[in-house]
Amino acid sequence: MRAIVYRQTGEPDVLELTDRPLPAPGPGEVRVRVRVSGINPTDWKARQGAAAGAPTPFPEMVPHQDGAGTIDAVGDGVRRLSAGQRVWLWEAAWRRADGTAQELVVLPERQVVPLPDAASFDLGASLGIPALTAHRCLTVADGGPDRLHPGALTGRTVLVAGGAGAVGHASIQLVRWAGGTAVTTVSSPDKAELARLAGAHHVVNYRAEDAAVAIRRIAPDGVDIVVEVAPTANARLDAAVAAPNAVVAIYANNGGDEVTLRVRENMTANVRYQFVLVYTVPNAAKDAAVEAVSAAVADRALSVGHTVGLPLHRFPLERTAAGQAAVEAGVVGKVLVDV
Repeated sequence: MRAIVYRQTGEPDVLELTDRPLPAPGPGEVRVRVRVSGINPTDWKARQGAAAGAPTPFPEMVPHQDGAGTIDAVGDGVRRLSAGQRVWLWEAAWRRADGTAQELVVLPERQVVPLPDAASFDLGASLGIPALTAHRCLTVADGGPDRLHPGALTGRTVLVAGGAGAVGHASIQLVRWAGGTAVTTVSSPDKAELARLAGAHHVVNYRAEDAAVAIRRIAPDGVDIVVEVAPTANARLDAAVAAPNAVVAIYANNGGDEVTLRVRENMTANVRYQFVLVYTVPNAAKDAAVEAVSAAVADRALSVGHTVGLPLHRFPLERTAAGQAAVEAGVVGKVLVDV
């Protein structure tokens, strides 16, 4: 079967197309024929490593955490899934050698989730890291829900930093599904239009107006949850617009690795800062996220594509390196690999 592999860290040119033996599912495992593989920033960061030329954790690595396809075979003990089922995959390459940039991948049953017929493989391959991250960010507030469902965020206002990104897009759609009010910040009119298409109730272009003033005009009492992609740049803004007992959920380090917080204004409002790395959240929270995201998909609350605010950029399997380079360069939208 065809697969993309890398054997040392480095630039995209360490990725190569090769032929690998057909994997067999063991007990409790499922083999999936991958139709679409999704690329996330952590995929190129794992390939790049701390320095070029370093050995990889396994002798041969297949990249990419997310994907979607059809079950090809199941191992002993698998009862929930069966051959022929359409599915989406999450964290395929986390502490494993085999990601989704290959024609067939074997995964534990827990990481293989049914995909409704009405949901495209493109959507399935775009869920994993972005949607599960968004769910975690939206469920860490004091007194808030630990699992999203319609009505779970009723009466809550959520500020989504960077609403045109993949996690921002999923956050906006999940907030709407859960009954909250989605406010988002963007850096251009084009990104503002994408955020509106995603379903944001309010969009603030922070380069065209004072974001704190605009957000306080929308939410005079402040925002209850901040889904934060750039904490270094946005620390002052987050503190200025946070409601009493708000939570700032930080899932990325865009713009820098260090954050300076003003103690008194955060202390006065009892603002809590929660760091989020989706790979290492507690198992119960991960399972809740998978179930909630699946329910949102079934309700057709999650979608991808330019008309709904998340443009898709496609690459064939043999051009996976170009796809990873596009993500690394910050292309707006979701990069997918057609396997």
